[in-house]
Amino acid sequence: MGNMLDQTFYQVYTKFKLHFYRSVFGRFQQREASLTTVETFCMETIMALGRPTINEFSSFVKISPPNAAYKVGSLIQKGYVKKSRSPEDKREYHLEVTEKYIEYYNISYKYVNAVIDRIKDRFTPEEVAKFEEMLQVMSDELMPEIPLSPHPPTSAI
Repeated sequence: MGNMLDQTFYQVYTKFKLHFYRSVFGRFQQREASLTTVETFCMETIMALGRPTINEFSSFVKISPPNAAYKVGSLIQKGYVKKSRSPEDKREYHLEVTEKYIEYYNISYKYVNAVIDRIKDRFTPEEVAKFEEMLQVMSDELMPEIPLSPHPPTSAI
């Protein structure tokens, strides 16, 4: 039973990843993409962390603060990230994704939305509620190593 669950979970996870990679490669093909692969990973991380500081970002991805600042500087220059001053501590800045990136980002999340819609069509409301509960337990309890912002930007979902 466990081995089948491993394989099935891996298949679903891999399909989501491959769909995302295909959208990223599609942008390279159309010469639209101005993000490198590493920058795309940086953007995904900043988006998921929800307004991190450069130090929070660097510490999460385990790179030095100067290296993180360099990567973020490039993303700011390309118009995908902006820095906003913290209202609590004026010396601190939070990284925010821009509308330009959210448009790019929504390409990969349209697929997630399509799959969720298919789940709602295929299963009963009770089954969907149980699945949602299981996913919530996975996120909250079984994956504590990866803290996420509780509220991703609404235009991303």
